[in-house]
Amino acid sequence: MSFKHLAQACLLFVCIVLPVQAEKIFLTSLDWPPYSGAQLDKQGASIAVARAAFEAMGHELIVDFYPWARTVALAKSKESKYMGYFPEYYADDIALEFIFSDVMGTGPLGFAEHVDKPVKWNALEDLKDVQIGTVQGYVNTAKFDQMAAEKKLSIQPVVNDAQNLLKLAHQRIDLAVIDPNVLNYLMDNEVELKKYRGVLKMNDKLLVDKELFVCFKKNSDGERWVKIFNEGLKKIDVEKIMKDNMGP
Repeated sequence: MSFKHLAQACLLFVCIVLPVQAEKIFLTSLDWPPYSGAQLDKQGASIAVARAAFEAMGHELIVDFYPWARTVALAKSKESKYMGYFPEYYADDIALEFIFSDVMGTGPLGFAEHVDKPVKWNALEDLKDVQIGTVQGYVNTAKFDQMAAEKKLSIQPVVNDAQNLLKLAHQRIDLAVIDPNVLNYLMDNEVELKKYRGVLKMNDKLLVDKELFVCFKKNSDGERWVKIFNEGLKKIDVEKIMKDNMGP
């Protein structure tokens, strides 16, 4: 074997046996239990999935938590250390600014209602005279958000789900858009909401079962990390991790 071929063989051997250089990746998230939250066990179900995916590829995930608008803004900022944010629902306008990962779990989306004032509906058009609470900046469904933007639905936005539920408990709104897992967690754990257990419930009809994603910066680094993350997802049992970390 010539010296050139020997050198090439040695280089190939080194590339094969050396482990991947471990890196830290920083992402932002929000307090959205049981999916994400600084005080939750393993920081929530979605964080547990993401961390397992990165660890499967030899990397460490660090998540910092902020209010939702800041969560997105910091992930978007070119100056920040954050490579993206999550968990997020898919939306075309977001895809213009971020790279969506492969699906990292799912979560149902529907309406919470007051037990004394249930709402019957078949299509969103049936809700035109209903006062609906939403959370500022949240993606719901494409049709719902379009109808809301066109003022075809009566929307009352607030800053978080807990505030929405308090308004619903006091019958200041008729429905509140929410994930039933989030509803159950908040009703069991938020001091102000515990007294309304049995007063609020999910509407019988769901809007949709939404897929969850990580949104990465739309640049070369983001493209590299989304590939790493997607490969890591293939190595883990997403459904089991989600189930194990959704709480009681």
